[in-house]
Amino acid sequence: MKALTKQLAVIWLLLPVLTSAQDDFWYQRDFSLDEFAQRRGKVFEKIGTEAVALLQGAPAAREFDVFRQDNEFFYLCGIEVPQAYLLLDGRSGKTAVYLRLPSRGKRSGQTADEYASSVKKETGIDAVYGLESLLGHLENVSELYVLLGSRGAKGAPRREMASVDRSEATDLLSSDPLGEGRFVNLIQNCFPKLAIKNLSPTVDSLRVIKSTAEIELLRRAGKLSALSVIEAMRSTEVGVEEYQLDAVSKYIFFANGARGEGYPAIIAGGANMKHGHYFRKDSVLNDGDIVLMDHAPDCGYYTSDIGRIWPVNGRYSPWQRELYGFMVKYHKAVIKRIRPGVTADQIMQGAKGEMEEVLNKTKFSKPIYERAARNTYGHMSHTVGMSVHDVGSSRGPLKPGMVFAVDPQMRVPEEELYIRIEDTVVVTEDGVEILTGSAPWDLDEVEKLMKEEGILQKYPPVFARRKKP
Repeated sequence: MKALTKQLAVIWLLLPVLTSAQDDFWYQRDFSLDEFAQRRGKVFEKIGTEAVALLQGAPAAREFDVFRQDNEFFYLCGIEVPQAYLLLDGRSGKTAVYLRLPSRGKRSGQTADEYASSVKKETGIDAVYGLESLLGHLENVSELYVLLGSRGAKGAPRREMASVDRSEATDLLSSDPLGEGRFVNLIQNCFPKLAIKNLSPTVDSLRVIKSTAEIELLRRAGKLSALSVIEAMRSTEVGVEEYQLDAVSKYIFFANGARGEGYPAIIAGGANMKHGHYFRKDSVLNDGDIVLMDHAPDCGYYTSDIGRIWPVNGRYSPWQRELYGFMVKYHKAVIKRIRPGVTADQIMQGAKGEMEEVLNKTKFSKPIYERAARNTYGHMSHTVGMSVHDVGSSRGPLKPGMVFAVDPQMRVPEEELYIRIEDTVVVTEDGVEILTGSAPWDLDEVEKLMKEEGILQKYPPVFARRKKP
């Protein structure tokens, strides 16, 4: 029974290959071989000439899901095959990948050796082996670098494993990739004298500065984020539901070649906006309310981050203009100061000084609004890249190629209001580029845009969701 199950798993794994005339499903096309080689070269420099680095790929996708490789694995080789391992041998300066190779017959017209050769040619990897070879190739390794804290298990206690023999370990490695703690424990059980070190800081630091090719993908993701917001603005009217704007956004993403969404959409109308990461999207948009949208696609493993607020009925009320208008000014004051060589603290201090002058000239309709404005914190937020909250940090002097979100926020606790605006930016050689900047900031522009017909009006839904009790 166990052998039959394994055979069925292999057949299922091969289906994409058997149905693909091009046989190129397993390798990306957005980066050059040289760029991946340079990335791996920097890892070799960090681990030295006595150590080896080993990365696990992602498990096979669930039924009907599209496979997506682990970010770190993809970053270093671009291979999109599930259940794979990547080994960087600092002793030889060579890289090997361990895959499920066909043991009998042919795969899409290729023998196992031919298939391995084609993988090497397409990827620039030095050697390709079957998964069963991996443990044997770790026999004489003294230092092994693995990713720690990269699979969402940071801070979680590792589970101890019972001692396993080498054949059992091979079976485990040939199944879905193990959780981080179990993987490390398995290696340590097989090789008790092996020193385990953390590779995550090295890869994280490399990912902070984006290459030209990465920025192009981020530019595309930012453009689609802005387009989705623009179309959502057009489609908004009293009675539309939050999830329908989510559908509009997804249409823009998928129609323009995105492989999915970078993160679940935040589409929050009225009182739902007080929840910073609101996700339910099941409320009706009411007259007099404003709506917050924050959504981005996954474009070739790269995403974006955006935030805009607009009036459901198409016209900002006086208090909405007052608060959101102030946030737009703050946002502009931060972004125009971004350039290489300055720090986030310097940028925020400069923006704060500018906004002090604005505050002194502004007559707020309520004391609580003025207090909220004075407590607004400019926010050069998280890095953005292969994840919306990407690895690494933008602390210290900014450098060209850094990509992060600018996200000033205001809260009026007395009225449970949460107001913000967000854009993804990249530091250039002489300033900044706003990757999501085509979605309007100016309030008059937004109102003008909302007079145009949107997708939901051109193609109204046939069915409505059942109303909440």
